[in-house]
Amino acid sequence: MVTGLFRHIFTFGSLTFVSRILGLGRDIIIASVFGSSAQTDAFIVAFKIPNFMRRITAEGAFSQAFVPVLTDYKTSRSHAQVREMVASVAGTLAAFLAGIVVLGMLAAPAVVYIFAPGFSNDPYRFELTAQLLVLTFPYILLISLVACAGAVLHTCNRFASFAFAPVLLNATLIAAALWLSPLLDEPIWALGIGVAVAGVLQLLLQLPFLYREGLLVLPRPSLRHAGVRRVAKLMGPAVLGSSVMQINLLVDTILASFLIAGSVSWLYFSDRLVEFPLGVFGIALGTILLPRLSAEHVNSAPEHFSRTLDWGFKLVVVVIAPATLGLMVLAGPILATLFQYGEFGPSDVVAAGYSLAAYSLGLFGFVMVKVLTPGYFSREDMTTPVKCAVVAVIVNLVLSVTAVWWLHETAYGHVALAAATAVSATVNSALLYYGLRRKGVYKPGAGWLALAIKVAVATFSMGLVLLYPALQLEAWLEAELQVRLLWLVAAVFGGMLVYIGMLYALGMRLAEFREPPVSDAAAH
Repeated sequence: MVTGLFRHIFTFGSLTFVSRILGLGRDIIIASVFGSSAQTDAFIVAFKIPNFMRRITAEGAFSQAFVPVLTDYKTSRSHAQVREMVASVAGTLAAFLAGIVVLGMLAAPAVVYIFAPGFSNDPYRFELTAQLLVLTFPYILLISLVACAGAVLHTCNRFASFAFAPVLLNATLIAAALWLSPLLDEPIWALGIGVAVAGVLQLLLQLPFLYREGLLVLPRPSLRHAGVRRVAKLMGPAVLGSSVMQINLLVDTILASFLIAGSVSWLYFSDRLVEFPLGVFGIALGTILLPRLSAEHVNSAPEHFSRTLDWGFKLVVVVIAPATLGLMVLAGPILATLFQYGEFGPSDVVAAGYSLAAYSLGLFGFVMVKVLTPGYFSREDMTTPVKCAVVAVIVNLVLSVTAVWWLHETAYGHVALAAATAVSATVNSALLYYGLRRKGVYKPGAGWLALAIKVAVATFSMGLVLLYPALQLEAWLEAELQVRLLWLVAAVFGGMLVYIGMLYALGMRLAEFREPPVSDAAAH
């Protein structure tokens, strides 16, 4: 049923890479046009609230619950029954979220007070955030329907259109910032309008692909449908289990609203850079693995299930180890190159660099959660991830509140918040890994010790090469844009060459990561 994992990962990852590059361009333009200002803080919060729910419904609980059930339907039911199930699930989801959107728009000030209570001390920033939230809240409904379409297409091994959808969001926001904002009395409103328009465009993009698969249906709410009840039963606990990172980042935003001005923006730009490898690789790998693991589970192939997980874990180690060290070492140069324009000055680069380094400590945990949770959701086990998530959220809350209590008047409170989120992600991934081992679902394959040694040596060698340019931050801050770009490209590619070259010298070959064979039953 599911073949060509490398091809699918490359497709999803490469399109996500394009989106993230545009996303960086978007953030560069926002930083240049609006800076680390009250207006920027307002938009970040107004976008983060619906984006938080989007992460749950699009990349989290809904997709994790829907894909296994839909896979089962496609395996054991007729095409007509599959169409009916898709129509019922999409209709019920749309009806529920339409109600949430209306309530959110009507109660925008109250929602802002809940998610950014510190803004209440600044009437202008508070009111502006509420106004922007009215514009951005409909995005929840639109992008959740995109997620529903994407989940359907994923079970058909079609990943491109969903992966490309964020490109439309970033392109629309860039256009809004550059060309619409100068025309408005309050320029930042352009970004809110851009979010709503992008949601419509992303949804329209999915429709032709659904039509080709014979699964373009008219949504019809139906709480009585067995498939809807089954998805809803799985989705309830999965909301927390798959969204712990988003909850922690939201906690960061809430607590950062009590810190010095600019803290919300520094955390936002740091998070955007950490999400670059997370989105290009982590989310791509987790998205591709879920249909494969669901098929292996439905067809009772536990050995293939474990091998697929093992293959995914090894890819994570090889890719994320150098990404983590690279982001930590080059935090300052990366931020200086990408964001030091207009109103975003050298002091902002330094402040955001500290939080980027702190977030980077949790990159391995962030990615592993994306790869580990399909090991549970594909088997319709939602309880264990919830337990792990609760522990992780508690850890983050304790560490974050303590940090704000002690550091709220200093320039390092946002750094402590980022570090707390990193620790929480690491705890979450460790608990999820232990759960798979304890249940006997995952058994490590051969070659792990040798792999760990080779990756550690290669990563350390890369770090030594990157250390010199990283220590020249003053020169990066003073250099012209073209020079900074040249230096950054040279540092990144130089580090990559050292890492790959050292792995090759130590005897590692691409053939070691050959895709595990699919079970005979799942192949059909």
